[in-house]
Amino acid sequence: MSVASLNIEELIALCKEKNQKAEFEIYHRYCKAMYNVALRIVKDEHYAEDVMQEGFLRAFTKIHDYRQEVAFGAWLKRIIINYSIDFYKKNNAFRPDDMERILHKVEDEPQETDVDFTQLKAAQVLNAMQTLKDNYRMVLTLHFIEGYDHEEMTEILKISNASCRTTLSRAKESLRKVLVNIN
Repeated sequence: MSVASLNIEELIALCKEKNQKAEFEIYHRYCKAMYNVALRIVKDEHYAEDVMQEGFLRAFTKIHDYRQEVAFGAWLKRIIINYSIDFYKKNNAFRPDDMERILHKVEDEPQETDVDFTQLKAAQVLNAMQTLKDNYRMVLTLHFIEGYDHEEMTEILKISNASCRTTLSRAKESLRKVLVNIN
């Protein structure tokens, strides 16, 4: 029987037995999605590929910790996100206190709201996000693309709940301003 025909639970059981064919099959099933997750955080194609592969290695070494409390894809995604953020912080001198410093900065620009945001394409929004400050981009990515709530984001980014909420609010406003200028 080919591993390609097995369901994910059967593949995980084989991975726990160190079956390399099963690991390769899981890698094949999830690599594109996990690459996209890493790319949104590290912002470089080559680093994203490295981060994704390292994330898979971590997942396979910790496969015995997987308890099927969440879907395997969600468990794997959390590993990739955590590794991506660790990589990004290490290689970009990102510090949690950067967020705190930015939170206290006053933004005086007037607000424009007469743009029909429903007509924007996803690519436009993603491109606009890439122009934002790193901490804003990261918070928006975790919240809107990866689906994390405030509590999970505070854990991942190691910031306070108030900082997380304020940063997300300011990130949304900054994104809104960039999108207004697109139209």
